[in-house]
Amino acid sequence: MRIAHRINKLGTETAFSVSQEANNLKAQGKTVYPFHLGDINIITPKNVIDTCNDAMNKGITGYTSNYGLTALRETLAEDINKSRGTSYTLDNVTIQPGGKPVIGKFIMALMNPGDEVLYPNPGYPIYESMIEFHGGTGLAYGYKEGKTNFEIDFDDLESKITDKTKILVYNNLHNPTGAESSDEEMERIAKLVVKHDLYVLCDEAYFDLRYHGDSKSLTSYPGMEERCVILYTFSKKFSMTGWRLGAAIAPKEISEVIAKLNLNDESCTNHFIQYAAIEAITGDQSGSKQIISSLKKRRDLCVEMLNAIDGVSCFSPNATFYLFPNVTGVMDRKGYTSYEDFRKDVLYNTGVSFCTRLHFGRAKADEKNKYIRFAYSGIDEKDIIEGLTKLQEFLK
Repeated sequence: MRIAHRINKLGTETAFSVSQEANNLKAQGKTVYPFHLGDINIITPKNVIDTCNDAMNKGITGYTSNYGLTALRETLAEDINKSRGTSYTLDNVTIQPGGKPVIGKFIMALMNPGDEVLYPNPGYPIYESMIEFHGGTGLAYGYKEGKTNFEIDFDDLESKITDKTKILVYNNLHNPTGAESSDEEMERIAKLVVKHDLYVLCDEAYFDLRYHGDSKSLTSYPGMEERCVILYTFSKKFSMTGWRLGAAIAPKEISEVIAKLNLNDESCTNHFIQYAAIEAITGDQSGSKQIISSLKKRRDLCVEMLNAIDGVSCFSPNATFYLFPNVTGVMDRKGYTSYEDFRKDVLYNTGVSFCTRLHFGRAKADEKNKYIRFAYSGIDEKDIIEGLTKLQEFLK
C-alpha cells in the first residue's frame, strides 16, 4: 500500500500510548492509578447537560454556520474581553470541535513551507507534529526551574530566532510543567514578538482552571491583539473533554481563513452542544466551581505526598492540573539511567501510571535533570492516597 510520505512527519499525542499500556494492565485485573492522561473524571455540570438535551429535543440537530453559532460567538467574545481586557467581537471568533484543531488551523493559516516556528519543549507534542506535517521547521525552546515554578529559558528562546522565524507558540499555564508567566516574562515576550515581527499562538486551554490569583493573557499587552490567536477550550473549566468544543479567537482576517478551513474540514462544529456552551459561560457556575475545588484538593495532596519522597521535588502550580516533579535524585539513588525503565518499573510494581519528560519532546543533549508528569484530573483523592503510598514504599 502506498501511504503518502507526509504521514511520516505526523507525530502522536504520546500520553495515549501510556494510557493504552495502563489499560492493558487494568484489563488483566491489576489496579492502576491513572496519573498519565489529562482527562477529567468529574461529570459535566448538570445545567450544561440539560441545555444540550433541550436543544436536541427541540430539533436543533442540523448544520450550523462554519463560523459557529452567532449567539455563542458573541457570548464568547464578551467573556474573553472581560477576562483579558481585549476588544473582540463575534467577527474574531470561530467555533471549533475542540481546542486541538486550532493548532493545525493556525499553522495552515499563517505558516508557509520552510518557515521556522518556535514551540515549547517540554510541551504539548501536537505543536511539533503540526509544524513538521505542514512543511515548517520547528525550533524548540526550553524551560528552567525558578524559585516557585518553571520559567521560560529566554537565552535558549532568543538564540533560536533567525530571519526565517515567523511564529511563536506560547502556552502560558503550561502543559506539562504548570508554568505561569510573570508580568515581566510576558512583557519580555511581547517585546520579542514585535522586534521579530512574529505571529503568536496563545494556547490558553487552562486560563480558567486556576486555584489562586488571576490569569493573564499576552493579548492584553499593547500591539498583541492583532498578532495573536487564542486557543480556547471548554474541556477544562467545565469538564467537557469528550464534548470536543473549543474556539479560535483571532484578528478578523485570520478568522476568515480559519472559517474557510472549517468548511473544508468538518463543515461546522456540532450544533446543539453550542447551546450548552452558552449555558456553561452564562449560567449557574456552581458546577464549575466545584470542579476547581475538587482539583485543588487533589493538587495539594499530590504535591505533599510527592515531596515526601527522598529525591523528589515538586512545585505547586496555581493553575492547570499537572505537576512536573524533578526526580533526578530518586532516579540516581535507585540506579535508573533510563526514563522508560523507571516508568515501567513503577507501573508494574505499584500500578502508578505517569508520563515522563520524553513524552513532551526530545531532551536536549545537555539536559541533566530528570522530570516526570503527573496529571491528577482523572483520579479521586482516595486513589491518590493509595497509589502514592505505594509509590513512596517502592521508592524508599
